Amino acid sequence: MYNILVIDDEKEIVDLVELYFRNTDYNIFKAYDGIEAINIIAKNKIHLAIVDIMLPNLNGYSVISHIRNSLNLPIIVISAKVEGYDKILALDLGADDYVTKPFDPLELIARVNAQIRREYGYSGSYENTNNLIEIGDLKLDTDACKLTKNNQEIQLTSTEFKIIELFMKNPNKVFTKKNLFESVWDEMYIAEDNAIMVQISKIRDKIEDNSKDPIYIKTVRGIGYKFERK
Repeated sequence: MYNILVIDDEKEIVDLVELYFRNTDYNIFKAYDGIEAINIIAKNKIHLAIVDIMLPNLNGYSVISHIRNSLNLPIIVISAKVEGYDKILALDLGADDYVTKPFDPLELIARVNAQIRREYGYSGSYENTNNLIEIGDLKLDTDACKLTKNNQEIQLTSTEFKIIELFMKNPNKVFTKKNLFESVWDEMYIAEDNAIMVQISKIRDKIEDNSKDPIYIKTVRGIGYKFERK
């Protein structure tokens, strides 16, 4: 098992990368600023780092320099900076690869595999068991983390994907807001929190023909929600 550190101040991106890497031979560590990343590296055996450039407290360039001063692990930059200067600076400081946002998570996995193979002589692999769930005109590929409707891909955030995956794996099961919140965010539910309602609304807008009259995600009055299988 190889340890991958993902460093980005955008939690959605970190969660998305973690989601795609869950069926690989890698263990994911997460950091949201440069100082936190350095502390994780100091306390754990990290085999590869995925580093954003624009980080709070300590930017990605400084993180790369810090790593290179003491370690020889592969570094892949993911950044919204697309100028040639930024890429050259990152590579000169010691980065091994540079990926611009938005990026294809499967391509990122391939690049990680290539770096791990080159550095450690190990063929990192991505399992694809073609694990599909089909309900109505929706098809969820849990290995590729992809949802399609009538064979057209629906773009989801990592949070939206976690919710739809939970629903489609448990059709007709009623979930309370507390169930959903604690399953998706892995935190204690706060009664007045409207995060679930907001996420459900966004998902309905994406998957329902008429979000005001949904056929999939039904509200169970006074209890919560369920994903209906006809």
